[in-house]
Amino acid sequence: MDYSGKTILVVGAGRSGTASARFLLARGARVILTDKKNVDTLGPMITPLCDLAASHGELVLELGGHREHTFRSCDLVVVSPGVPLALPLFDISRRAGIPVIAEVELAFRHLKGRIIGITGSNGKTTTTVLVTELLKGAGLSAFSAGNIGTPLISLAANSCPDDIYVVELSSFQLEGIDRFRPFIASILNLTPDHLDRYADFDDYIKAKRRIFANQTFTDYAVLNADDPRTSALAAEVTSQPVLFSRLQEVAAGTFVRGDKVYYRSESGEKELFATNTVSLKGSHNLENVLAACSMALLTGASPDTFAETIRSFPG
Repeated sequence: MDYSGKTILVVGAGRSGTASARFLLARGARVILTDKKNVDTLGPMITPLCDLAASHGELVLELGGHREHTFRSCDLVVVSPGVPLALPLFDISRRAGIPVIAEVELAFRHLKGRIIGITGSNGKTTTTVLVTELLKGAGLSAFSAGNIGTPLISLAANSCPDDIYVVELSSFQLEGIDRFRPFIASILNLTPDHLDRYADFDDYIKAKRRIFANQTFTDYAVLNADDPRTSALAAEVTSQPVLFSRLQEVAAGTFVRGDKVYYRSESGEKELFATNTVSLKGSHNLENVLAACSMALLTGASPDTFAETIRSFPG
């Protein structure tokens, strides 16, 4: 999309919102940045955008509350992760035929390189960082982003085809995707969470499952074989299911046998390292390590440096 002269409404002036605004201003857009907080609170986040807008695009600030008319008079709405997509104002945009997307969706449309998407109720951050470190240790160009703190859109401008972006995704971010398609997507586990925002647990799971929505058979779904809710998804996804388990052997993926970790694929079975290599304590962290290894191996990374990386990984 050519943003020059387009009016883009960015909702939420936090880290993701200002990163989205910065990306769009640099491409000549007229950006309206709106937030319920006032300028006194947001000043340090806003000042660099005002400086950029002096030479690129146009910046309009609507702070201290949202203005209904703005939601029906723009070309695109970009939503920050902390803003509920159930907000009635977004229905105004949708009824007017205006697309409403999450920041990660905007980033996906402009990123060069491959994306690994990681979600789940627990362990997302640890696993995201570990996958990134495993890839770096294997000599690949890898970056962590998403709900972990670095907005994915902030990496888009300088992205390269050989890069791999390991993205932590919340259910809130997944609500706002459209074409977002990670070539590897993982749900680590599912337990009741954020039920103040969702009607029930099934509604929460539905939001998480959106991570697989645009995958095809050439992609991979990495799932926890020891969690009945995630393992059941193996029969439902359109991508290739790859499992991880600390309790049982799996047909494809990582698992524990005795005191060793193994990876099994169509090309055979390979011992990766001993379980006492894992410095992080707890069975949940062993599951995170198993998941991370599956994802790293699916990128084509060599496992030769995995043991060293995992031994020194602080969590």
